[in-house]
Amino acid sequence: MTIDVVLDLLLRWFHILAGIMWIGNSMLFNWLDRNLVKKEGIDGEIWLLHSGAFYQVEKKQLKPGQMPDKVHWFMWQNLSTWVSGILLLIVVYYLGERAWLVDPESGILSYANALLAAIAMLIIGVAGYEILWRSKLHQRPAILNLIFVTALIGITWALAQVMAPRAAFIHVGVLIGSLMTANVWFVIIPSQKDLVAATLAGRPQDRTLSAKAKARSIHNNYLTFPLIFIMVSNHFPVFYSHRYNWLVLTVLMAGSALVRHFMNIRWSFPRWRLAIALSTLGTLAIMFFLVSQPASIIEDDALAAGPTVYFDEAQAIIANRCIACHSTSPSDSLFQSPPGGLILESGAQIKRVASRIRVRVSSKTMPFRNRTQMTDDERITIARWVAQGATLKIRPPQAAEPVEHQE
Repeated sequence: MTIDVVLDLLLRWFHILAGIMWIGNSMLFNWLDRNLVKKEGIDGEIWLLHSGAFYQVEKKQLKPGQMPDKVHWFMWQNLSTWVSGILLLIVVYYLGERAWLVDPESGILSYANALLAAIAMLIIGVAGYEILWRSKLHQRPAILNLIFVTALIGITWALAQVMAPRAAFIHVGVLIGSLMTANVWFVIIPSQKDLVAATLAGRPQDRTLSAKAKARSIHNNYLTFPLIFIMVSNHFPVFYSHRYNWLVLTVLMAGSALVRHFMNIRWSFPRWRLAIALSTLGTLAIMFFLVSQPASIIEDDALAAGPTVYFDEAQAIIANRCIACHSTSPSDSLFQSPPGGLILESGAQIKRVASRIRVRVSSKTMPFRNRTQMTDDERITIARWVAQGATLKIRPPQAAEPVEHQE
């Protein structure tokens, strides 16, 4: 086990834990704001029942000079999530296998230029976002939201053209996570610090700062669902390797944000359940339409009913097209270790992941960037072998019974 694998594991673990705490707190406070009961003298109150006890939560503005001894701040979860995410990005895409970031044979961008483009995209994206929302246009949020959504779609499309598919998705997620972090540290935290300073100094609090902080918190609330999808999609190549992957991602981001919207307004929107259902079903319908396999892909029944494919035929294709990467010591110079730790050197190893191989081969996400030039006929042969039971029987001599492959 190499140091980069250990770092990858530890950073993913920490990143997920920090993200759960950050997103969990954010969604809880947004839920509280929507469910507080107005009460004289305070902004709102709510009673909660959890873990065998009642909790009374109040939201209010303190009088000048009225500062409690102990106040809990919620900011380090966000910073921990963002920092661990950036470190994970560096370990996997910048210091790891270069092919994860950009296909060196595409001729579109070199690894160095792709790296510079990724860094520039993050810096310009965050700076542009801040400039927009600090401009006079902030009084017209509909126009600003339209500009933001259009820019995000444009960036998604551009990254899909110059980066490896998986890297394109992840970098859109990193941009969204960076925007959310900028909201926390450039607006929300400064507003809270001013609130505390005003209270300690005995001067009135600036409600406009609180309003701006709440607006940015709502931005983060809408960006949460798209960001989580991008994190999960990293494990589903049928999405990020689709021909129109940027469109697939756009549909999923828009649909999940729309679902989040109807969840936010459900107390003032009488048909919120129907709206959420229609948004979800509509998003899923478009998604399945986009990622559905072309008609040339043969269904299971037709595959199984076709000519028998023996293991030695399937193994020969895998040896020619897949072993260069998926072996104990890959011969492909792009990979120092087998991608995903998947080794396909023996019959038992191949049979154990036969269904997974079939999905990757049929969706044309394996071999990686089709570096070994697997043909459509070979893909159908692999799919037929799996559909027929993925047995280890090899082609017998004429007039003899099939024999079981021996390791």
